[in-house]
Amino acid sequence: QVQLVESGGGLVQPGGSLRLSCAASGTISSISDWGWYWYRQDPGKQRELVATITTITSGGTTNTNYADSVKDRFTISRDNAKNTAYLQMNSLKPEDTAVYYCKLLKKWMLGYEEYWGQGTQVTVSS
Repeated sequence: QVQLVESGGGLVQPGGSLRLSCAASGTISSISDWGWYWYRQDPGKQRELVATITTITSGGTTNTNYADSVKDRFTISRDNAKNTAYLQMNSLKPEDTAVYYCKLLKKWMLGYEEYWGQGTQVTVSS
């Protein structure tokens, strides 16, 4: 089975940077056919989709999307050879504090298959 392991969280000061990693293990025939998603959730707040990176298989085009709250500060990337996704977070703000979760998903005609990471805490504070 597929398992996602997250790492890279921690405590940073406002304006600092952090890079999260999400590594997939198990059998994945073609990682490029799957999309990566980063979410975050703080206690009392609704889960927020932060960033996505997907591939249009018909054309092999990679597409990224970001929440307005993190646009121009966060960058999502992937290394298919390592079955890993990354979230580079720059210019961090206290409001970025949350548990960050990665998700690996493949859409099927009649449904979907997805796997979630365990979450990693990011705390931005002085």
